[in-house]
Amino acid sequence: MWLGLDDTDGPSGGCTTFVLTEILRVARARHVDLIGAPRLVRLNPNIPWKTRGNAALSARFGRGTGSPRPIGRFPEGALRAFPGGRPIPDRTRERFLTEAWDAVLAASDDGPRSDPAMVAFDARPPGEFYYQAVRSVVRIAQAREWITRRSAEAWTRGSSRGLVGATAAVAWPGRVHTWELIGYRLSTDRSRSREIDTRSVLEAEARFPSLFQCFDPTTRRLLIAPHTPCPVLLGLRSTDPRILPAALDAIRSEPLERWVLFRTNQGTGDHLVDRAIPDLLPYQPGRFEGRVSAAPERRHGGHVRLRIADATGAHLDCWAFEPTKVLPRVARGLAIGDQVVVWGGRGRDPAFRLEGIEIRHAPPRPDGLTPPRCPVCARTAGSLGTGRGYRCPTCRTRFPPESARPRWVPAEFGPGIYHPTPSARRHLHPLPRRVPVGSGTPK
Repeated sequence: MWLGLDDTDGPSGGCTTFVLTEILRVARARHVDLIGAPRLVRLNPNIPWKTRGNAALSARFGRGTGSPRPIGRFPEGALRAFPGGRPIPDRTRERFLTEAWDAVLAASDDGPRSDPAMVAFDARPPGEFYYQAVRSVVRIAQAREWITRRSAEAWTRGSSRGLVGATAAVAWPGRVHTWELIGYRLSTDRSRSREIDTRSVLEAEARFPSLFQCFDPTTRRLLIAPHTPCPVLLGLRSTDPRILPAALDAIRSEPLERWVLFRTNQGTGDHLVDRAIPDLLPYQPGRFEGRVSAAPERRHGGHVRLRIADATGAHLDCWAFEPTKVLPRVARGLAIGDQVVVWGGRGRDPAFRLEGIEIRHAPPRPDGLTPPRCPVCARTAGSLGTGRGYRCPTCRTRFPPESARPRWVPAEFGPGIYHPTPSARRHLHPLPRRVPVGSGTPK
């Protein structure tokens, strides 16, 4: 049985991953086993009614088969997941789902923007629904149709909007994935500032190279800790799940009450799909190939507007916002005719918010004129003033203005892929290659 969960948090607090850990505790008490790792699934980052991280959760439950492995720790002991499982008896299933929904309501934020939803599927639905939810807009009625068509069950409070995320989290195929270990605070500590030693985080990042999004050296910002009122102390992201418990042990912090390892779609770029500019609709992400069709415009606050044209001849106004740090510098260095690939998303307005730039071709730029060389003396002629031509300093031979040759310099940023500074990246942003960062150097 697959359980999906969404929309339990709000601006004032709450955390959907924490709510799922409460369901895991219910499962433990009811002798219902966790099958595989629980899943943390990020959805379309451009949706206007999203919660803070736009994350939904799912997990599979049953009677475990095979050898379980540790995947978390609770006050009651280790949390273990089985590689396979059999269905739960109907009576146990009914009791478990009732208590799971009670746990959702008890742990959800009670603000007006929290509309918790839980779904239960006997089998995971096709991935089509997930890709719709991560790349476009899905209506509540569409989620209800999927739930009804597959004889699934649903529980809601409020607008029922959470049905979309809960269904999408169950439908996520999960073949391309990363991992996140999330640690939760003691209930007695949640009203005060988080205590995490930054130096120990940097040491863990150096020791375990598969970790990502831990610290932003540009903004000096610690990225493993949220800045919102919620039960989470930290989240460690990695491409290798095996190192995460050791990485957690290496970080000096306030004590944890519990931690759980999640399989995630973070860093996969699943939200990005190649589109033609005329096909881009409100709230959609996309990736476009084209050429720069107008000189970049610097705007107040350090933002840059960049216009590109694709093969259809359509134009797209792209915005590189100052908080991304890298992207405005790269956009300012582009010139008309440069070949680029851009990716990002739009809201209700047509402005396309850049998440990354790939430069495919940026030829040398003209940078003034080189005076002619005298064929007799082999000396470089000197300028006689604007429009008056040049004269050899030795033999005094004169040369017309058109004898000067254009001087060319390399583009400031050469071919390569350029990403925002780490603190400005989306959760879904494709993982950059690990190469040195510097002016004119792609990441």
